[in-house]
Amino acid sequence: MADTLGARVGRIISGSAHALVDAIEGAMPDAIIQQTLREIDKAVDDVRAELGKTIAGKHLANKRLTEQSSRHEDLASQIELALTQGREDLAHAAVEHQLDIEAQIPVLEATVAETAKREVELEGYVAALLAKRREMEEAFQSMMLARARGAEQAEAASDASNGSSEPSVARRVDNATGAFDRLMAREGAPALGSVDRDKDSKLAELEGLSRRNRVEERLAAIKAASSAKK
Repeated sequence: MADTLGARVGRIISGSAHALVDAIEGAMPDAIIQQTLREIDKAVDDVRAELGKTIAGKHLANKRLTEQSSRHEDLASQIELALTQGREDLAHAAVEHQLDIEAQIPVLEATVAETAKREVELEGYVAALLAKRREMEEAFQSMMLARARGAEQAEAASDASNGSSEPSVARRVDNATGAFDRLMAREGAPALGSVDRDKDSKLAELEGLSRRNRVEERLAAIKAASSAKK
């Protein structure tokens, strides 16, 4: 790929949701919103695919490392037995095998460490992309609500000049929220306030719970640090 996975994620994350919203303020935003969310979702899928490969690679390297370490220990006992039986030729062959294993073990250990580091990095990419998607959704919703309120102010001024005072703020906001929900539904996001009924929504709920727990843990740590300074 011309664009590496890390560079691609960095480009998406570094983009400003509000700058994009400002750029489409005067246009119909649906197409641009859909394109932006699809790009984020595609990046999440690609990162998760890479994460799966990395986890599999780490598992295989770990398995091979365990097997080789175990084999090295077995050979040590077999060497002792061969020597006690006067079979130095067998002990010699076992030592050669041990040396081969010892040459492989550092490489396997390095592979395990590298894949573990890569796994953490990719998990961070997924978390950052999902956070970016939430930011985009919030910015787009704010834009739509702002448009609804702006239209309401214009209508209110018109109604006042015509002697009408029928309120329509709630209707405008409901329409904007409904439009936003329909757009998010097309992009695979649960509608605002909807009841979760499928696997994806349950996973989203679990992610939200995990996020809230991290927030609570961070707040508790800040409070503890603040108390310690007093």
